Amino acid sequence: MQLSELGTRICILGPSNSGKSRLATALAHKLDLPAIHLDRLYHQPHTQWQPRPLEEFLALHEQAIANDRWIIDGSYSSCLAPRLARATGVILLDVATVTSLLRYFKRTWFEGDRAGGLEGAPERINRAMLHHIAVVTPANRRRYAAVYRELDLPKICLPSVRAMHACYRNWALH
Repeated sequence: MQLSELGTRICILGPSNSGKSRLATALAHKLDLPAIHLDRLYHQPHTQWQPRPLEEFLALHEQAIANDRWIIDGSYSSCLAPRLARATGVILLDVATVTSLLRYFKRTWFEGDRAGGLEGAPERINRAMLHHIAVVTPANRRRYAAVYRELDLPKICLPSVRAMHACYRNWALH
């Protein structure tokens, strides 16, 4: 698929630690589109990933998707339907759970600041996130795949790290 086929409102879906934020940032630079990281809208800055009140998050989300041009990374099923209704293209990252776990350890131990990271909240290993990746993520992957299959939008699924690397090369992303 050609990158231009995805349009100017692109959703990137997938499990935690699959590379959504990094891809969103690379695409934003390439396409001159604003990158919106839903983790930053959902969580309060300068906290250890404390959620905002749901109404506040949903208002920020509505404000973001009202724009004509964006790349949004994150799934957040509470507001997925309106986001997909505005989207012009979708990218699904469907990497294995073990890959997500490895990426989580890498980002917490070695990367420091990262695309999509929460302002003022250093990355740390925590049990809740490990549980989320190892236990919750497999069911989420099935749900994202089902949503993806039903979409009538330009879309691409990247089912592995190898597929992601090939996509980066094909689209000349950095």
